[in-house]
Amino acid sequence: MLHLMYILAFTVIAFLAISNLIRSLVTVSMDSQRRYSAAGKSSSGTKEANWNRTGTTVHPELLDESGQPIDEPLLVMRSVTVEDARQQLDALYKASPGQTQETEEDA
Repeated sequence: MLHLMYILAFTVIAFLAISNLIRSLVTVSMDSQRRYSAAGKSSSGTKEANWNRTGTTVHPELLDESGQPIDEPLLVMRSVTVEDARQQLDALYKASPGQTQETEEDA
């Protein structure tokens, strides 16, 4: 009898957790579509264009010189091979202030 109560309790808890997960996913999906669709589309002025629908201002780094939101990637990364990265790290290590000079025999 006790086993059946445990199974029933964990089934209810699992059902509540999954329904909460689905509800959260739907809410996040709706928020992401609504929040950024019309941000900065106001034509009345720069001050109003910097406000989004939640009433908070847009971060200044996301605006161009005229105060309009930018549509450019904020970070561009170039691909580096493992060998290039290893050489750069070795150069940094050898240039560090606490590093003693090594000879070829020590390495």
